[in-house]
Amino acid sequence: MNTAAPDLSYPIGHPVLPDEPLDRGARTAYMAQIATLPDLVRSSVLGLSPEQLNTPYRPEGWTVRQVLHHLPDSHMNSYTRFRLALTEDNPTIRPYDEAAWAELPDIEATPVAVSLALLEALHIRWVKLLRNLTDEQWQRTFFHPETKRKFTLDQALVLYAWHGRHHLAHITELRKREQW
Repeated sequence: MNTAAPDLSYPIGHPVLPDEPLDRGARTAYMAQIATLPDLVRSSVLGLSPEQLNTPYRPEGWTVRQVLHHLPDSHMNSYTRFRLALTEDNPTIRPYDEAAWAELPDIEATPVAVSLALLEALHIRWVKLLRNLTDEQWQRTFFHPETKRKFTLDQALVLYAWHGRHHLAHITELRKREQW
């Protein structure tokens, strides 16, 4: 019997990025995760009260509201990184302070429905781009100066499919623990 406490920070574990190019089937599966994320996130928060939206998913963690606003913020940055990698030779992307963004005044002032709509529209556009890339384009890269690492678009696809599932699990696991 496993008695270890669940990792509330990483409920689905850490991302595992491929070293080799993905095959078409794997790409299709990851794209499907990105395509379906907005509906899954919307369903995960259906019926939550303002108090529940203001509940952190773990001690010292973000609230559900912050997670909901973070997803489109983060995924807009990723979408831009894809576009930069497709139009420039190994561009250095611009990192941003996610924690500081989660504390900006629009997070509390903006209804979560706005960020859910933004996530939905963004993912429609992003998936249209992804589904039309060639095998060669998937190997284009960008450089992340904080991690000092070059990412292929295949690796970025895996990372952001994981990212969506990661934050969805923060919400769904909290709902289970709190029995909402």
